[in-house]
Amino acid sequence: MTERVPTFTAEQVRAAERPLLDQGVPLMQRAAAALADVVSEEIDRLDGSASTHRPLEPMPQDLSGVIRPRVLILAGGGDNGGDALYAASRLTRIADVDVLLVADRFHQGAFAAAIGAGARRIDLVEVSDVGADYAVVVDGILGIGASREPALRGAAREAVTALLALGEERGRMPRTIAVDLPSGLHPDTGDADDVVLPASVTVTFGGVKAGLAAGRGPELAGEVVLVDIGLGEALGAVEPAGEASVSRVVTAPQA
Repeated sequence: MTERVPTFTAEQVRAAERPLLDQGVPLMQRAAAALADVVSEEIDRLDGSASTHRPLEPMPQDLSGVIRPRVLILAGGGDNGGDALYAASRLTRIADVDVLLVADRFHQGAFAAAIGAGARRIDLVEVSDVGADYAVVVDGILGIGASREPALRGAAREAVTALLALGEERGRMPRTIAVDLPSGLHPDTGDADDVVLPASVTVTFGGVKAGLAAGRGPELAGEVVLVDIGLGEALGAVEPAGEASVSRVVTAPQA
């Protein structure tokens, strides 16, 4: 069942976030907690156990022969990368998590949390070796901060190009969860070139970005899940850019 909701520009969302960030509200942690929940649900679906969603609790360490799912985190240098890395720190409880950093600068605190929880930093060669074995890829490369120049560049473009080629070669792509919007998609117009990972699910925070419902947005975003992180009052006071359909609206845990 879908629900119609308003869409907003990147600047409208940033303006709504600003006063909360100034007050020290942990928006990134809220977003990461909700993202981890959605990824966990996707893993359950792949296991055929969607009807009995398991909480994010540690697996017993004394079980032998248990094959845990593998999750790849693609982390860029902005807030989306931080969201993905903090989500990784939660996902290590139920999956083997690999982290591929695609920017020289990244969220140090979130990266430390992920590695401290048991995630493993890898390079692109290792991704190419085991790419088909990932149950889920989390695309946290770029977000609304890339509205001026959304096209992927450098290491990020190389990584996505390699994953697309690997998917074509092996006839399938892992389930991809986009963080806020598929990296490389313009948040306002939906414009994109061909180097974008098509998402199975896009987990978007605060308000649906206009680009998810315009241009190539519907083609690349997959199922859209809107996460309420506390921007409702601020966004309710501005004129929406348009409307979009979402599969559901969830409230972020108060992390």
